[in-house]
Amino acid sequence: MAKARVKKRTHVKPQNASAAAKANAAMSKTPKSMVIRVGASQVGSSVSQLVKDVRTMMEPHTAVRLKERKSNRLRDYTVMTGPLGVTHLFLFSKSRTGNTNLRLAVTPRGPTLHFQVENYSLCKDVERALKRPQSGGQDHKTPPLLVMNNFNSPDATEDSKVPKRLETLTTTIFQSLFPPINPQATPLTSIRRVMLLNREPAESEEEGSYILSLRHYAIATKKTGVSKRIRRLDPKEIRNRDKKKTAVPNLGKLEDAADYLLDPSAAGYTSASETELDTDAEVEVAESTTKRVLNKREMQRQRAGEKDSKKPASAPGVEKRAVKLVELGPRMKLRLMKVEDEVCEGKVMWHDFITKSEQEVKSLDKSWDRRRKEKEQRKKQQKENIERKKKDKAKGNGEEEEDDDVDMDDEENWLSDEFEGEEEEEEEEE
Repeated sequence: MAKARVKKRTHVKPQNASAAAKANAAMSKTPKSMVIRVGASQVGSSVSQLVKDVRTMMEPHTAVRLKERKSNRLRDYTVMTGPLGVTHLFLFSKSRTGNTNLRLAVTPRGPTLHFQVENYSLCKDVERALKRPQSGGQDHKTPPLLVMNNFNSPDATEDSKVPKRLETLTTTIFQSLFPPINPQATPLTSIRRVMLLNREPAESEEEGSYILSLRHYAIATKKTGVSKRIRRLDPKEIRNRDKKKTAVPNLGKLEDAADYLLDPSAAGYTSASETELDTDAEVEVAESTTKRVLNKREMQRQRAGEKDSKKPASAPGVEKRAVKLVELGPRMKLRLMKVEDEVCEGKVMWHDFITKSEQEVKSLDKSWDRRRKEKEQRKKQQKENIERKKKDKAKGNGEEEEDDDVDMDDEENWLSDEFEGEEEEEEEEE
């Protein structure tokens, strides 16, 4: 009699379950972002394209296919940040005067950095300016390497125009945009892009301002000391080549491969002596080779053979590669205007143009405490009303659908955050 078939594919082993749990825990710690247009199509086509470029730059842990509506409010997005694990919000908007603004908020409790986008260039504009542009391709499957320069000034104090705590806060927020990199465990092949943030030095007219310059580059590497023709035959270099070019040159008209490598006029290619490359730097990279794992007995034999021969173990192969940065875009020049305590609705912690005395700060703190208590009281009262009317409705003593509509409207009044109205109230108080 034939042996009964045992189903193994439908049963998950404990090891696989633990591995899946570890992967889920790692994904929960990974920072995720949402890039949003506030006002949808009202911001204009140029800002809409800038939002798409920023989404591409923030890949892979961002909502690339997010679609906004004119009726969407800030509350609609902040409610979904918890279930989706979103940690950062990029809010692009356009003021009545035509200025483009960017708000970088950390969810769920803030703070929020308000930037004014003084000027920007889209990805298509950057590609037109380059002689040999490079598309992202597969590079967007891994997050970029974040490089920050001149964020902390050595002579900054708490009494400066830009206090030291503000520099530390800004540095921490931008560092949390991408997952941390472990130099010992992260493979070099996974780092394919660079996001550069440079704090520009303050000029005499703009002394005390906080201005950041954002650039986005792709990392291109090639072997050095090798002819271009030999590199065209290397399968490792074919991956980084433009798709329009053929993977292997046409050698059908040649009698020998040496004619292609030595003759400068063969097949219409340039001279074989062109081994130099326009690079930014040269680095030494250990070749990634697969090795068989030895057991204890084989390791003892290998060590005994090395002692007998008195020769050190052979080092892994090292090759020199030229590193070049190709700009992908977008470019942005950001000026920090103010910092809020919560997500687009808290008290102002720092402002670029407005400075307040200690008495004014204390009075504002008292007003914020009063508003917070009143808001909590309204929430508590409204929840009690909703629960009471639900019980009455379950007993059959509730009102008709008109009362239910009124309840929903009341609920939206304390749930919805009209952040534009909040900003106007803050400006009046300031």
